[in-house]
Amino acid sequence: MEQKNPPLSDLTSQIRRDIIRMVTAAKSGHPGGSLSSTDFLTLLFAEFLQQSPAQWRRDGKNTDMFFLSIGHITPLYYSLLARMGYFPIEELSTFRKLGSRLQGHPSIEEGLPGVHVASGSLGQGLSVACGAALGKRLAQDPHKVYVLIGDGESEEGQIWEAALFAAHNKLGNLTAITDWNRQQIDGPVNDVAGLGDLVAKWESFGWTVRECDGHNPEAIREAYKASLQPRDKPMMILMHTHMGQGVDFMAGTHAWHGKAPSAEEELRALEQLPETLGDF
Repeated sequence: MEQKNPPLSDLTSQIRRDIIRMVTAAKSGHPGGSLSSTDFLTLLFAEFLQQSPAQWRRDGKNTDMFFLSIGHITPLYYSLLARMGYFPIEELSTFRKLGSRLQGHPSIEEGLPGVHVASGSLGQGLSVACGAALGKRLAQDPHKVYVLIGDGESEEGQIWEAALFAAHNKLGNLTAITDWNRQQIDGPVNDVAGLGDLVAKWESFGWTVRECDGHNPEAIREAYKASLQPRDKPMMILMHTHMGQGVDFMAGTHAWHGKAPSAEEELRALEQLPETLGDF
């Protein structure tokens, strides 16, 4: 049963349980990045995003908007939306099933509340967020636009085209977040293509940049508070995280980027994640 305004630690623990249970039941999915992004994305939705299920509309008019560019971490996204009341928690049991609204990447085909745009073609979400932010400014809508990208995804050239666009157009209402867990499907990011000095790179593209411990609630709050300050530049928050955070045998390795646990591994994982709000 949904609990209103549960403690953040209870919410994040339950969401991590949901992630493990959804991916195990489906025998496919992406637990690693879902777990690394859980702390900071849950806090964004619970405390900062000016949006609610009752007022949500796909065009985002008169509300904040969130875009999931790193579209394969739907186990986290769907659990978070359900736990925040966008659709019934019981629907999480349909993850990746034929005919379900909860497919492996976010889809708008079945009108899923909370999802503004289909995503998961990596590199595209930042461009969409730029368009939404510019649209809000033209409409004199004071609300904010947030987008989550991955560090592996940041090897895509379209990310940097969008970065130039956002800075050129002074999109101060745009906040991008990078899950900097340093892992991607083929291995450590630095071994695949490498991102170099990511702080200096975003600054050189004309963005305000802030680094943050993506598992520390107080540090995350301070970063989000900073993003609310008036500015004429887009902001990038680089969240230092660990792939698979919360489950010891998944943490810090790319092996769980897109691998489902076995039934035995599921039990081992769930033993580390207290059931706080009730399983679906």
